[in-house]
Amino acid sequence: MNFDAFIGGINPGGLRSQSDIRLLICYLLASVDAPLSKSDIVTILQENGLANYFEAADALTEMLTKGNADTMPGQPDFCVANDVTREIAESLDSTLPPAVRERAVNAALNLLAKAQRESQNKVEIRKSGDGYQVTCHISSGGENDLMTLSLFVPDQYQARTVKRNFHRDPQFVYQILLSLVTGNRDLLNDLLKVW
Repeated sequence: MNFDAFIGGINPGGLRSQSDIRLLICYLLASVDAPLSKSDIVTILQENGLANYFEAADALTEMLTKGNADTMPGQPDFCVANDVTREIAESLDSTLPPAVRERAVNAALNLLAKAQRESQNKVEIRKSGDGYQVTCHISSGGENDLMTLSLFVPDQYQARTVKRNFHRDPQFVYQILLSLVTGNRDLLNDLLKVW
């Protein structure tokens, strides 16, 4: 096999060929079948040790230039699979190690799930006096919030920490708070065992 890609930052089992990197991007876009930003694609490959950052960025640019993937109309920073992408992924995916394919797709799906949680469960951070007011909205996906939680923290670092931790699992936060305010100790005990 011809190794023609930089290997800095690649974990054992990662990709060291530009054609393999392009193939993995095709496989990723076809498998997820949802728009992914260019930066997210490169980050997924780089942070999971699957490809060098610069090689992944170059491979993606080359794919878009050749029409092996498309950008979304009106949103040029987002990539989507096209018929060519799907054909390449389907015909050549077996050449990539299963662990590499699985790691890339799982990372993309986790990223999409995180984006969905954040879009459905808003967090507002507002400067208030000598600190910050953090308001977390737990949504059912409809128009109304299931619950709104507001707390005061002394600095912006803590406000961002509350936001990040809330977005990890807003439904868990809802279940814990609901069990506390309803006095359902059995549910609370069950939730704390899982946590």
